[in-house]
Amino acid sequence: MADRELPVDPARLRRQFPDLTDADMQAFEEVTRRILAEGRPDARAKLTRQIVAEGRQARARAAAGARLSADESLAARYVAAVEKMQPPIRDGGR
Repeated sequence: MADRELPVDPARLRRQFPDLTDADMQAFEEVTRRILAEGRPDARAKLTRQIVAEGRQARARAAAGARLSADESLAARYVAAVEKMQPPIRDGGR
C-alpha cells in the first residue's frame, strides 16, 4: 500500500500549506493511501466519512484527557492535517 501514488505531490502540498508538519504529512499520506486502496468509490467515501468522524471523536476524547489508540491518534492527526489544507472561512462560513 505504501507504494500507491497519492493524488497530489506531497512536496506541492508542503509548498501550498507551509503549516503542515512532518506528522501531518505522515498521517495524510497513510490515511489517503488506505482510502485509495478501497476499490469502489462508494467504499472510499464511506471510509473517508468514518475516518473523519473517528478523528473528530478522538480529538474530543484527547481534549478530555483520554488516552487514544494508535488508530484514533492517526485519525485525529489526519483530520488536523486536512483542516490545515482548507481555505480560511470568511463571513462565518455562510
